[in-house]
Amino acid sequence: MRLEAAARMDVFRKLWTARKLILVVFIPLSLLPLPLIHPTSEACCAYVLMVTAVYWVSEAVPLGAAALVPAFLYPLFGVLKSSEVAAEYCKDTTLLLMGVICLAASIEKWNLHKRIALRMVMIAGAKPGMLVLGFMCCTVFLSMWLSNTSTTAMVMPIAEAVLQQLICTGLADGPADSETTEAPEEDSDKEENFDKNKLELLYRNDRYVCLTIEIPNVKRVKARRDSQYPTKQDHMICKCLSLSITYAATIGGLITITGTSTNLIFAEQFNTRYPGAKVINFGTWFIFSFPIAIIMLVLTWLWLHFLFLGCNFRETCSWSKKRKTRREMLSEKRIQEEYAKLGPISYPEVVTGVFFILMTLLWFTREPGFVPGWTSLFEKKGYRTDATVSVLLGFLLFLIPARRPFSSSSSSSSYRAPDDNSESDPLAPMITWKDFQRLMPWEIVILVGGGYALAAGCKVSGLSMWIGRQLEPMSGLPPWAVTLLACLLVSAVTEFASNPATLTVFLPILSALSETLRINPLHTLIPSTMCVSFGVMLPVGNPPNAIVFSYGHVKISDMVKAGFGVNLIGVAVVMLAITTWGAPLFNLNEFPAWAVARNVTGSL
Repeated sequence: MRLEAAARMDVFRKLWTARKLILVVFIPLSLLPLPLIHPTSEACCAYVLMVTAVYWVSEAVPLGAAALVPAFLYPLFGVLKSSEVAAEYCKDTTLLLMGVICLAASIEKWNLHKRIALRMVMIAGAKPGMLVLGFMCCTVFLSMWLSNTSTTAMVMPIAEAVLQQLICTGLADGPADSETTEAPEEDSDKEENFDKNKLELLYRNDRYVCLTIEIPNVKRVKARRDSQYPTKQDHMICKCLSLSITYAATIGGLITITGTSTNLIFAEQFNTRYPGAKVINFGTWFIFSFPIAIIMLVLTWLWLHFLFLGCNFRETCSWSKKRKTRREMLSEKRIQEEYAKLGPISYPEVVTGVFFILMTLLWFTREPGFVPGWTSLFEKKGYRTDATVSVLLGFLLFLIPARRPFSSSSSSSSYRAPDDNSESDPLAPMITWKDFQRLMPWEIVILVGGGYALAAGCKVSGLSMWIGRQLEPMSGLPPWAVTLLACLLVSAVTEFASNPATLTVFLPILSALSETLRINPLHTLIPSTMCVSFGVMLPVGNPPNAIVFSYGHVKISDMVKAGFGVNLIGVAVVMLAITTWGAPLFNLNEFPAWAVARNVTGSL
């Protein structure tokens, strides 16, 4: 009996080990009767959609590989020609993303992100409440232009340096440090040297962390959880600051079209499905989302402060020098030392900053709506998009030398990037192809292309209209109720599935639902796009959560408790936005002509 039980356990163990391979084979075979029994275009497209969605949600195969499923199944089932499917995998937003990545590579290569982050934290000070708010503000700003993952990976080592200074000083001083004292210089030198090598290693790894996330040493994490925190209050500060960074990265990604991949997926799918709309661009999205981000930033900070630091804002947010503890003074000193290591602002940083401002201004003024944009200077209309500006400026970064013109070799040596081994090339560009390739998320590009391919198949086959007809019983609900249900649904699913995959699956369904109920599609699509980013309750919800969790300050229970509140805050603020300033901005109170044309065309 024991041998039989052991054999059965061994079989179950092997099956569990091969569960992903079994799922990859079993799902297509189990769904195959659908296109065989009902050989219609709708059934074939539904088969491809379900197989791809299961692969995405289960992550049985890599997301990029699963996104290639429509590329061979659509032609095999006669839904789309191979050339038509291939055309969906490279769109205007792909070029937009490539240009933004060029700028992000230059920002990271020349440490402009560290200068911005450290400067903002220096302004905020080392009081726990203001320190958290300072880190949140700089993370939100960086996440507007860089990916959420890259921003978290860049900012977290800086926050960890401050936290380690706080912990080490507290261990040396004991509980007595909770009193307000002056900081003697003798003790501070030892404590700073104690942690310096560790901090420098973190900063060196920061350049590569976008590709390889360094997991902290297991012994260090265990020791920290057991006994390293001087007081419970110190542990709470570490939790609050760590979680604030991942939430701020999510909030910052909402502000711009390029802030996160889900925004790009929405923009391209919307513009492809409704080519006559011409309402979604960098400017309109920013005007709508910026107030959302500001409100969410303040409410999230208040929620985290209440949860981990309590309600004594006078003690944790005071800027008075008389109320600073010794550890706070040493933390401020450490931040100032790290900023001093960057030296004076360099020529490449100035060039990167100028390009950053120029790209933003050109995006805003292309077609602002209330006044003619710079595209009105050209005779042919509709040829120039945000991607045109992005690619142009990104291309110039490969040409502009990183050294100041007419400067000597010795005086320009400080302008070399840390990983640049070339001593003599005076015409070395701001970025190289290796810099670009290291940050370019090709998997996301293919994933977005797979979503476009699925949307095109749903449109051509008529599956979108079939889904819309099945949703007609919801026609009695008011628009805000439909939007709220969609927001709650996608924010729940995205806790367990990839954000881009979740949105790619739901966008065609919600578009068809809006057309059937004669609701402006933007009324449901924009809030759902934003709420799909609120996968903040689990480490698997998104990569920034995993990065923060790997530092060992927080447990899953902490993330669930804090993330649930942030999720509710996000849904509430998005619903407030779409029913107030979003309505006149996008004219949401009437069913638009571009949606009427799409609805009529799809029903023919």
